[in-house]
Amino acid sequence: MKIFTSILVLLALALIVFNITLLDFKNPFQGDSAVAFIGIAASFCAVLILLIFRISKRIEEKMNGR
Repeated sequence: MKIFTSILVLLALALIVFNITLLDFKNPFQGDSAVAFIGIAASFCAVLILLIFRISKRIEEKMNGR
């Protein structure tokens, strides 16, 4: 499970980088830039959810080890 979440985090980070390249800083809320902002926000949320999931699994392992 650790490897799977690591791969997903890396993919989400790659999507963030890709979407940053699509941003037009002169018109940030028009056309493809709006879609890029949404993609960045969604990828950032995915990274946070995956990290929370990984931390919860560590806590679960420690609680079951007692």
